[in-house]
Amino acid sequence: MSEPRSEAERLDGSDPLAALRDRFVLDDVTYLDGNSLGALPAHVPARVDDVVRRQWGELRIRSWEESGWWTAPERIGDRIAPLVGAATGQIVVGDSTSVNVFKALVAAVRMAQEDAGAGDGAGRDEILVDATTFPTDGYIAESAARMTGCALRPVTPAEVPSALGARTAAVLLNHVDYRTGRLHDLPALTRAVHACGAYAVWDLCHSAGALPVGLDEHGVDLAVGCTYKYLNGGPGSPAYLYVRRDLQPRFDSPLPGWNSHAEPFGMRSAYAPASGAVRGRVGTPDILSLLALDAALDVWDEDGVSVAAVRAKSLALTDFFLRCVGEYVPVGRVESVTPAAHAERGSQVALRCDDAGEVMKRLIEGGVVGDFRAPDVLRFGFTPLYVGFADVERAARVLARTLG
Repeated sequence: MSEPRSEAERLDGSDPLAALRDRFVLDDVTYLDGNSLGALPAHVPARVDDVVRRQWGELRIRSWEESGWWTAPERIGDRIAPLVGAATGQIVVGDSTSVNVFKALVAAVRMAQEDAGAGDGAGRDEILVDATTFPTDGYIAESAARMTGCALRPVTPAEVPSALGARTAAVLLNHVDYRTGRLHDLPALTRAVHACGAYAVWDLCHSAGALPVGLDEHGVDLAVGCTYKYLNGGPGSPAYLYVRRDLQPRFDSPLPGWNSHAEPFGMRSAYAPASGAVRGRVGTPDILSLLALDAALDVWDEDGVSVAAVRAKSLALTDFFLRCVGEYVPVGRVESVTPAAHAERGSQVALRCDDAGEVMKRLIEGGVVGDFRAPDVLRFGFTPLYVGFADVERAARVLARTLG
């Protein structure tokens, strides 16, 4: 047995999270695409079956109260809260990440402009957006800028501190870069945004469930994230919106709906926002997906999994993968674009490769599932809840054979 394979066996044997693998539906495929879609927790189908057959099929409309459907967006938000370092009462689950980005960004600009109108600063008419962001965040930011009369200014996260000024209303940033896996400095960037009197909106899609975030600790204003990656909520599972508690009375959603009304069943023609995080709701929740996510979160609660333990294993997995790639893959065939420093790395490794699209197809045929991002990036996501060190070693070995 080669030295890395022996090392993988030893590491798996001492892994405190190894037993969690049995909580997921997995096969012989080495699955390293949890940063796109998490694996299915094994107990979720039975829970969804109960939702469909009993709650919907038997209780029907009574389930809105008797099964807790009506309060599910806030209740499930409270379950996500400790995974992103937030106290309860600040997260509501529903809609897509894109919709929540729109709500958060427009609300942030409105608060900044309200501050300026109260004489606390100059006119706020500029939005900064991460120039390397996932495309939809850029599209949403452009639309939000048009709606609020702001200029949109794309900058890299490193350029944010020098780009901030008296005109800045809001800044939309990604905690982890979706393409490279680079982890940005949320505490320092949030402090810089606040120092200039603007509001920070963070996209946590590639960090929630994989590494500590510390929303409350670092005073983040607003944040959004998806639940189908490291939280394993299922395809298209609803996203979430975080509104810091002291900002909730001022949160002015651009999408007011009957679900966020102070009297949702009053059927009044005039809108009056509810109090608290409920203001982030819009329309009727997607109950089937919402309750599948609720079941998926049991893995964290029932097994007492800590984000710190997950982060430690994530770094160990990505370190080991980079080491195996260095030992197995021909020199010069791939280049890592993921930072080597732990403080700058999320839970994925991105390798630049000239023929990356074709290479990924061949990897998948060989039983190693990652994904490809144009024009030349192979992405491998490491979900510590179910990925082991033997998976990592095998992936590097198959990659080397594919490139050989």
